[in-house]
Amino acid sequence: MRNLMITGGAGFIGSNFTRYVLDRYPEYHVVVYDKLTYAGNLDNLEDTAERFADRYAFVRGDICDAAGVRETIRSYGVDTIVNFAAETHVDRSIMDPDAFIQTDVYGTFVLLEATRELGLERMHQVSTDEVYGHVPVGALQETDPVAPRSPYAASKTSGDLMVLAYHITYGLPVTITRGANNIGPYQYPEKVVPLFVTNALDDLPLPLYGDGLQVRDYQYVLDHCEAIDLVLHEGGVGEIYNIGTGTEMRNLDMTRLILELLNKPQSLIQPVQDRPGHDRRYALDVTKIRALGWEPAHTCEEAIAKTVRWYVENEWWWRPIKSGEHYQAYYRQQYEGREIES
Repeated sequence: MRNLMITGGAGFIGSNFTRYVLDRYPEYHVVVYDKLTYAGNLDNLEDTAERFADRYAFVRGDICDAAGVRETIRSYGVDTIVNFAAETHVDRSIMDPDAFIQTDVYGTFVLLEATRELGLERMHQVSTDEVYGHVPVGALQETDPVAPRSPYAASKTSGDLMVLAYHITYGLPVTITRGANNIGPYQYPEKVVPLFVTNALDDLPLPLYGDGLQVRDYQYVLDHCEAIDLVLHEGGVGEIYNIGTGTEMRNLDMTRLILELLNKPQSLIQPVQDRPGHDRRYALDVTKIRALGWEPAHTCEEAIAKTVRWYVENEWWWRPIKSGEHYQAYYRQQYEGREIES
């Protein structure tokens, strides 16, 4: 496991993982394979391309393109695929589910077929806690049933099941991680934490869904990267591992904390009509990943504070995104006219 193809490596978690691997393993080579959709951004890897020019390469490609995937694997001697490539935003999946089925289901199939036909050492599937659906009480283990409730969650669940089926049917060497909500550097600012931080910095309303009492586990992205790395090297083939802090925070409390950290008034909170089918609570049992020796380095509160600081210090990265027409059109479509009068 020395030559990694990181699909979706120009996105949020993928770019952080790319940097983490190259920093940690001086003998590893990485090729990032990314379609560069709206959320893929080569600025996320600018320092990586400069620091690791002899061990890093970028290929623009779609994981649904079977020929392109195989050509890249052969050209760079890839022995391991780490699949971050996915359409990921629940709100977008509600508006336009087609892209999610294509990338998250068919694209995963293409990667599995390439892994099988070319005899790769491992394919690792990066998944999400949303495959379990709403968790009213307790915390779910990896063996609990999946019950997705959005097109995004259903597409990721389908990819996971295909990965497991290839392991059972063909003996394919696979692993899966299901992560809680990631936050940190380079997260596209349509996601809730960077959206709220950047809106607050400009004294714009923070569009909080419903009553804000939805419960989430906010983990720092580099903690997640460390856990994926551990599963790649020490996890059991064919196994699933939940990754998160194992703690909870209400979205309303997350929003208030962001405003406190930025010394902004709580009056910036603007309740909006809730997302259709919005899961009220996610909760992961992380006993299995901790048994491998992993512990998160950040609490939810520390992860939020560190993330806020990064966006304060890196306006060069997010301002061009938020001022672009693509982002502005999405924002208008998503939030205009949904305000709830208090």
